[in-house]
Amino acid sequence: MKTFSRLAALASALIVSVSSAIAAEGPLVTTEWLEANLKTDKVRIIEVSVNPGVYERGHIPGAANLVWHTDLVDTVRRDIASKDKLEGLLRKAGVNGGDTIVLYGDTNNWFAAWGAWVLDVYGAENVKLLDGGRKLWEAEGRQLSVSPSALAAGSITLKDANPALRASIGDVVAASTSGSQAIVDIRSADEYSGKVIAPEGFKETAVRAGHVTGAVNVPWGKAVQADGRFKPVEELRALYKEAGVDGSKPVITYCRIGERSSHTWFALSKLLGYEVRNYDGSWTEYGNAVGVPVTNLAGTVWTGQ
Repeated sequence: MKTFSRLAALASALIVSVSSAIAAEGPLVTTEWLEANLKTDKVRIIEVSVNPGVYERGHIPGAANLVWHTDLVDTVRRDIASKDKLEGLLRKAGVNGGDTIVLYGDTNNWFAAWGAWVLDVYGAENVKLLDGGRKLWEAEGRQLSVSPSALAAGSITLKDANPALRASIGDVVAASTSGSQAIVDIRSADEYSGKVIAPEGFKETAVRAGHVTGAVNVPWGKAVQADGRFKPVEELRALYKEAGVDGSKPVITYCRIGERSSHTWFALSKLLGYEVRNYDGSWTEYGNAVGVPVTNLAGTVWTGQ
């Protein structure tokens, strides 16, 4: 009888443990949670890294791979991937309706956050970021695989694109002129001031330096801790409030090509609950446009070099 009672108690504990492991509240999951759910049927893991070849050198077991510069964009038009294209890629990655989709990547989840934004545009549900991304996963010595993941095809269905999550250049000019929305430039201080047009080594650039007139500068890196995880919510709230962004009016985020600003979009919208649109045209569109309001504090002039 005692043996039966012990077995029953053990079974009950296992059920509670598995149930709590599967349940993930909020937009972030921890490395501990993900490791405990690597083989959970309703969890699908997708890597979206900046640097080519990172996935192939080792990825989280069971993870599929989306290549940001071909899979998440239209390679002919400057646009995000179409609904049909993205739906097909997610199905190939084994994603079904109702699954929890966990995105992660290198460089502090820059393009994983971009992926989360694109999925949000198409109404995908239960999308989460691995807090700390590859950086923390590897730092903690957690397992990696070099074997491609064999996944049964999924059946997820996406919605039509939601324009309310995406800012156009016209929206940004209107916000700059009226001041009706907060504009957050998340680039480095040197990019914001116009000292440099783009970071060293980056090919995508513009013919004008500076920032959108009226935008405040909160570099994306201020939102993360040393290990790559987001700072606690109250610290994030204080960080943006100090810059005049407190959620009292809608927010537009931008950077150079829209990827770093997706990271800030995630912090402001998913962690703080503000109304936020990401401007994925960002400085490579805005800094090349004719007649838009620009502030160039450094006075740098593009010389073609």
